[in-house]
Amino acid sequence: MAGHSKWANIQHRKGRQDAKRGKIFTKLVKEITVAARLGGGDVNFNPRLRTAVTTAKEGSMPAENITRAIKRGTGELEGVNYEEIRYEGYGVNGAAIIIDCLTDNKQRAVADVRLALSKNGGNLGTDGCVSYLFKHCGNIFFAPGANANELAEIAIDLGAEDIINNDDGSVEIITPPNEFLNIKEGFDKANLKYEFAELTMKAETENELKGLDGEKMRKILDFLEDLDDVQEVYTNVVIEDD
Repeated sequence: MAGHSKWANIQHRKGRQDAKRGKIFTKLVKEITVAARLGGGDVNFNPRLRTAVTTAKEGSMPAENITRAIKRGTGELEGVNYEEIRYEGYGVNGAAIIIDCLTDNKQRAVADVRLALSKNGGNLGTDGCVSYLFKHCGNIFFAPGANANELAEIAIDLGAEDIINNDDGSVEIITPPNEFLNIKEGFDKANLKYEFAELTMKAETENELKGLDGEKMRKILDFLEDLDDVQEVYTNVVIEDD
């Protein structure tokens, strides 16, 4: 059992994403472009591209936008050359944070990330300083009220790696990265509705913050997620609502 406020944290995150839908599209276009550049434009032979395109379609991104992004990645159309950079650092009370960026200006990206952290009591760390606290995996998240036994039975049949029953009644299905889409599609075929499904860096243990510390940590995360160069922000923090 873990994380009795996990659902509240997810609701905050979903609300933030809905409020910045245009920015989410921009980030997806960048991810599709980079995935196509690194692994080719065929989703059948490029798992990263397949994941990005699936996410874009689920977010109702127009097909022509997806096609253009792929062509920019493969060189059929001109486009910006983005560089992948991962920053690691600390938030409130030493909370671990990983920040993945896609940027055409490394100096701008690191300056913005450093400011976002330091402005609210955090600091930028060195490569590898916190990444060992996280695991690369797929995460399929079901809201409180889902039938945990049914989910566990299907998850096992599909080849899931772990099933986490949170204190608030939510359920997380953890998958190997390379099996994420297949397992996700298995739940789709079973007509079981999840709140989100994503490839992520999941913290092995969680750090709970509340009160003023929780507010400061949320400011750090919100600030980072608003940066144009930032694609994903991962943390081991669960913020408790008073």
